[in-house]
Amino acid sequence: MTTSQHSEGTAVRKVVLGLDTFGDITQQPDGSRTHPAQVLRDVVEQAKLADSLGVDAITLGEHHRDDFAISSPEIVLGAIAGATERILLGTGVTVLSSDDPVRVYERFATLDGVSGGRAEVILGRGSFTESFPLFGYDLNDYDTLFAEKLDLFAKLRSERPVTWAGKHRTPLVNQEVHPKTEHPGGVPAWIGVGGSPQSVVRTVQVGIPMMLAIIGGDPARFLPFADLYRSAQQELERNPMPLGVHSPGHVAATDELAREELWEHFAANRNRIGRERGWPEASRAEFDAEVESGSLYVGSPETVARKIANTVRTLDADRFDLKYANGTMPHQQLMTSIELYGRDVIPRVRELLGE
Repeated sequence: MTTSQHSEGTAVRKVVLGLDTFGDITQQPDGSRTHPAQVLRDVVEQAKLADSLGVDAITLGEHHRDDFAISSPEIVLGAIAGATERILLGTGVTVLSSDDPVRVYERFATLDGVSGGRAEVILGRGSFTESFPLFGYDLNDYDTLFAEKLDLFAKLRSERPVTWAGKHRTPLVNQEVHPKTEHPGGVPAWIGVGGSPQSVVRTVQVGIPMMLAIIGGDPARFLPFADLYRSAQQELERNPMPLGVHSPGHVAATDELAREELWEHFAANRNRIGRERGWPEASRAEFDAEVESGSLYVGSPETVARKIANTVRTLDADRFDLKYANGTMPHQQLMTSIELYGRDVIPRVRELLGE
């Protein structure tokens, strides 16, 4: 974590403020779907804009379905690395359960090298399961796959020879993994957590910070998980670990415009996923309630900044990532949202937090 200084000389934590996208398939002006190849190019343009505006980080989610374009985040991040100068480059998330930890580590160590030390990985089990049959994994092993592979990944971060054995891959015996990074602790990493106590404690056990995915309800309801996270660090005698938060939202010139721009696309995305999972249809009343008091950060720059600052204070968070792409929202709306977030929201959040 970086710090700034008040005039009195007291060190003040500087919260990292980032952006996140899954590469959602966007909508063209005529209502047609944008080709996935164009969406990928648009994501690079979005990241370039974020970098130029001083946004701290951009993370790309991994999915293997036709409503999202990004199945290989590291490749897109490599393209972004060559087109940007300072922004952190991460995933949100890498589905570790259906990947090989050694290959994941190698890919991110490589990205870290070519980007000048800007890579990070957020590891998760994945809220979508398409990758499991695609890569030959049994969904009955959903929990054990993640636990075992996370254990190996954590050991790889030492960047020393690793000896390890498990059920789901061949063992390693005094094995070196290359390339090495320029970080003392290896590839910077987070673990994406949806909100189970076991997942919270596990992040502390392996020594990798927690990124809370808060996609519904009052963020304050996650305070017990933040408290558990910190108490576990004390009990396990860990050095203080940062806490991150990830939530969806959209910024426009006014509160009314932001809601109207997002609603149609939010509802289409929510209902498509809901039909797969047996959820009821999204309602406008539900949407408005989430905007007003839940975990949709939607509105003018002032409204969004105040809501982010409140969440950061409530959870004592060190990082907040806004998922700015939500469903089929057109590329130009996403660019405007990014511009307002970087130009207006981030400075206002820092002002509200007294940084």
